[in-house]
Amino acid sequence: MAEVRVERTEDGFQAVNGRGARVAIGDGDTEGAFTPVELLLAALGGCELVTVEPLTAQRGHRMARLAATVQAEKVETSRLGTITVTYDVDLPEGDDKAEDVLKAVAKRVHDRYCTVGNALKEPMKIDQIV
Repeated sequence: MAEVRVERTEDGFQAVNGRGARVAIGDGDTEGAFTPVELLLAALGGCELVTVEPLTAQRGHRMARLAATVQAEKVETSRLGTITVTYDVDLPEGDDKAEDVLKAVAKRVHDRYCTVGNALKEPMKIDQIV
């Protein structure tokens, strides 16, 4: 089971996981903090990259640099439009097959293997207990 705790602090809010990692959460004006929507986008980009990287490396094609920009526009209050993940990659020097391997792996990860992406694509039940 995945679990984080979100709590109010003196400076705003934070998310904490069981391994002690902390992420500051705030509104769009809070310095040094992510908004909840930014965290959603980071989760999607992170999910894709941490899945793509070992799969390309296992195939002998470790990218020299692997990054992604994840963007979404609010289309109305409390609704996002299409989320776009744009890869920013430096291919390994002298590796003629790396680009094809990256594209194939990234497509499979995006279509099937990224848990965050799959959760965003499918209707999901969210329970709230107050």
